[in-house]
Amino acid sequence: MLTSGGKTPDAGKSVWGSGFLPSVYQGVQCRSEGDPVLYLSDPEGINRELKRSTIDAINKINGHHFEEFGDPETATRIAQYEMAFKMQISVPDVMDINREPEYIHQLYGTTPGQESFANNCLLARKLVEKGVRYVQLFDWGWDAHGDSAGNAVDIGLKDKCRSIDRAATALILDLKQRGGDQTLVVWGSEFGRTPMQENREGKQMPFYGRDHHLEAFTIWMAGGGIKGGTTWGETDEIGYYPIQGKVAIHDVQATILNQLGLNHEQLTYQFQGRPFRLTDVAGKVINEIIA
Repeated sequence: MLTSGGKTPDAGKSVWGSGFLPSVYQGVQCRSEGDPVLYLSDPEGINRELKRSTIDAINKINGHHFEEFGDPETATRIAQYEMAFKMQISVPDVMDINREPEYIHQLYGTTPGQESFANNCLLARKLVEKGVRYVQLFDWGWDAHGDSAGNAVDIGLKDKCRSIDRAATALILDLKQRGGDQTLVVWGSEFGRTPMQENREGKQMPFYGRDHHLEAFTIWMAGGGIKGGTTWGETDEIGYYPIQGKVAIHDVQATILNQLGLNHEQLTYQFQGRPFRLTDVAGKVINEIIA
């Protein structure tokens, strides 16, 4: 999980948590400064052999505990110790974009050493190449209700769009030319933005911006068996209400799972006394966008 803009999402680390699933399925946050992952470096005086023997001893104890109680969180802990040990070798290399050729930096618009969405897109490609099965990128700074100078906030929105359009396009092109077009890329947001400006009165100066808009906003997908060049859904003439092809978040989730080879109606996990689906009791696959 990679964040840019100097901020983590407002919802906090729960957005890459595992919900009701065991914590073995939760994400690992990667950082732009210091160790890419917290505690990646060994403390002074600890070498690989000592770390290996320490993990073996800890996991032996955890293994006995799991055999006795069968707690899935204990199995998660064992797996996490092993994963962390492997990550100490692999993560520093995969998180280093300095050795990428200049034409790749030009394609993405990356600047090594800086925190940016472009850098994260390039890192996402490198992680996918190394076999990471799920990468989630966050870009902060879209809560465009206005600014302190009272300037038209649309200028800021245009700059934000430019900053991600180039990098997202580069990621798709890069994956495709490397034979990675089976990777499913999904772009979305926490909210849309209203098609009209808001004007909040009672301020010392005009406060222009665009409000949260949950009725209709765009999500796009590429690769992973999604039909290219296809648009699904339509709003009214001002982009406020959907009038055709309306889908809900459960439909999007069902479609993503379908493209990963998982039937969302059959995939369940026993939790608090009943089987839970990842789409709960809703969701229909959007077949119209599948190739």
